[in-house]
Amino acid sequence: MPWTLVTWIGRALIAFLFVSAGIAKVVGPRPFLDHMAQKHVPGVLLPAVYGLEIVAGALVLIGWQGRWAALALAVFCLATAFVFHLDFGDKIERTQFVKDLAISGGLFVLAANFARASA
Repeated sequence: MPWTLVTWIGRALIAFLFVSAGIAKVVGPRPFLDHMAQKHVPGVLLPAVYGLEIVAGALVLIGWQGRWAALALAVFCLATAFVFHLDFGDKIERTQFVKDLAISGGLFVLAANFARASA
């Protein structure tokens, strides 16, 4: 898969999703900390979460260590789905669960093809 406008747009959109989510957590952490507490996830992990989102998102965009960044984000999305979105009785949570799985799948595909996508 050569470096084309399509691959650049795809990587930019994925990067935007994670970088903007990380920045939102830095700027206004309270709702995220509250949600983490509801799920019994220690709030001390929040800096690691936004650090991963911002750094790995940027790496996917620029292409340096992009395979590893995409893999890290894929695993993060799986963890997010299974920790935060298991209330299948709630339509929004069910949608969030499926969305996280789909994003994870796309990131696994990106990681598997990153060397070719960056050429």
